[in-house]
Amino acid sequence: YYGIPKKLAEQRAEYYLEKLGLWEKRNIQSRMLSGGMKRRLMIARAMMHEPKLLILDEPTAGVDIELRRSMWDFLTEMNEKGTSIILTTHYLEEAEMLCRRIAIIDRGVIKEDTTMKGFLNQLNEESFICDLAQPIENLQLDIIGFKFNLIDSMTLEVTMDKAHNMNDLFLLLQSQNIQVSSMRNKSNRLEELFVKMVEKNLAGANQ
Repeated sequence: YYGIPKKLAEQRAEYYLEKLGLWEKRNIQSRMLSGGMKRRLMIARAMMHEPKLLILDEPTAGVDIELRRSMWDFLTEMNEKGTSIILTTHYLEEAEMLCRRIAIIDRGVIKEDTTMKGFLNQLNEESFICDLAQPIENLQLDIIGFKFNLIDSMTLEVTMDKAHNMNDLFLLLQSQNIQVSSMRNKSNRLEELFVKMVEKNLAGANQ
């Protein structure tokens, strides 16, 4: 198989089929597989000779959320083992999760080509949803660099400008005796930047 000894090819086939959740389907003809399974099978085939560069076009399209995340783990593992990966995706969460560098194409034109970290640094503020450990009935806070919105007695939205970090936020909440059980981004940061970029381009086109 592509110059790989038979025994090694069999070992790798089993390994990658297991990794991509296809081992139980190993005796089924590929044409009988679902669209998502066919995509995973193509990735398994591409990894058989363990390439230095892997190019993927919408690798998780048509795949459910749970399986998509397992594929993210697989691709991250392959990258850590030395395989560089170029992928196209419409899932901005996927791009933010996986990529160190990003290029954004709008109407066939590359609008951004930079590191993910550098691109995300363009955000002037970031919003979080805090699930509270204890209910709050009323909240009156006026602190520079922070905005607070009590969604309900157990849910607090906090918007923080880029001059502050997570430690500042935790210290602030602690000083107000606000106990947080969990916290998450209100929206995907890359998605937020992308929407702002599209809005800016539309505004420029309408002028």
